[in-house]
Amino acid sequence: MKEGIEQNDSSHLLPYLEAGKGKRLVILGAGESGVGTAVLGLKLGYDVFVSDGGKVKDLYISLLNQFGVKFEAEGHTEELILNADLVMKSPGIPHKAPIVKKLIEKKVQIVSEIELASWYTPAKIVAITGSNGKTTTTALTYHILKNGGLNVALGGNIGKSFAMQVATESYDYYVLEVSSFQLDDLDHFRPHISVLTNITPDHLDRYNYELQNYVTAKFNVTKYQTAEDYFIYCADDELTLKNLELYNPKAQHLPFSYEKEFAEGAYVKDETIFINYKNAQFKMETEGLGIKGRHNVYNSMAAGIVANVYGIRKEEIRQSLSDFKSLEHRLESVAKVRNIEFINDSKATNVNSTWYALESMNKPVIWIAGGIDKGNDYSVLLPLVKKKVKALICLGVDNTPLHAAFGKSVDVVINCNNMHDAVKMAYQMGNPQDVVLLSPACASFDLFQNFEDRGRKFKDEVIKL
Repeated sequence: MKEGIEQNDSSHLLPYLEAGKGKRLVILGAGESGVGTAVLGLKLGYDVFVSDGGKVKDLYISLLNQFGVKFEAEGHTEELILNADLVMKSPGIPHKAPIVKKLIEKKVQIVSEIELASWYTPAKIVAITGSNGKTTTTALTYHILKNGGLNVALGGNIGKSFAMQVATESYDYYVLEVSSFQLDDLDHFRPHISVLTNITPDHLDRYNYELQNYVTAKFNVTKYQTAEDYFIYCADDELTLKNLELYNPKAQHLPFSYEKEFAEGAYVKDETIFINYKNAQFKMETEGLGIKGRHNVYNSMAAGIVANVYGIRKEEIRQSLSDFKSLEHRLESVAKVRNIEFINDSKATNVNSTWYALESMNKPVIWIAGGIDKGNDYSVLLPLVKKKVKALICLGVDNTPLHAAFGKSVDVVINCNNMHDAVKMAYQMGNPQDVVLLSPACASFDLFQNFEDRGRKFKDEVIKL
């Protein structure tokens, strides 16, 4: 890794090498974003200290030691933190955490990784956020731009740390997936293109159960944009439209829609995507998309608009949209066993994601759902569940909310507290031409490390059948 930092082109940092001299940068959280920020901070001459209240993964301990970063784990030493000139707080740490409250009281500047790293790169940034679809849209946008010949990197909430890439590599473009948590601590983060896929209630426990706080975090992606920048958004999304006037993004608006047509933007007509930009038009039949379902048409429109803004040739856009494959844990077809199809949609950690998953199913569904309920309103799912779900397997420590929501609508409702039993029961109940869909609509932390762990365990159990 040290060889990489010496060999890779980081000449873009030269104007900033005095930035950190004599200043103390404290990083809360020793995960991907924290370690990446530590390396960038060292590169810029900051006195860097990393503090993590929990255990640190062996990989990150190794990297911190390799770069000679001072750090602590399983606790915060206040005197080593409160003397900071600048603090980078990892996204998972809430503002109500005691150490963060003390930093706020002392008026220490707190920023996110994407904010800090953006200060030190001249590259154009595409920042993609939304309650659903942001990971797929980010990966698809990167896929198109890379295939189109741009010197582009993938980062943020997906792939490698943005800060680490700024420190050790050199790109002209970054495509970043940014969560609401990452957008909480911004000072002047200004993406050239911002994308807001949609807004549905999510993570309300983080936002004091106030939906507007969550909406504000999402619109922060546009906060420092100017008329020279672009804002791409879904014109069919009720919450986005409702708040457009309130937040008044200054960037040029490029909407996309299934319902409306635009002189500038994207829309669907007669099962064909049309993208209009600068008096030119791109079109492609939805049937030709590599990823299926109405939600992926939205994702494809958003990514396609970005590609048009950056002048990617129409043939390249069309080819990239057609050969892009579903991401792991997002409507990922795992296998067919006895002609029962098993689909891993573990990334569906909220109700709206699961709505899209169920909406795209055209066979009888055995639905595996459950986990940590984040104050979910399941009523929006009821019409789809009544129409498509033949059995519900509740996978969680507390399945009471699922029983209350669907107990009268589904003939068979079963409880499980481990993936082995859930997959085995689904298989035993299934008939040829059925689909077993893991689409939890909940967070995973009651039984699993994260949604990736949940999805991999599902796939492992399917392979054992």
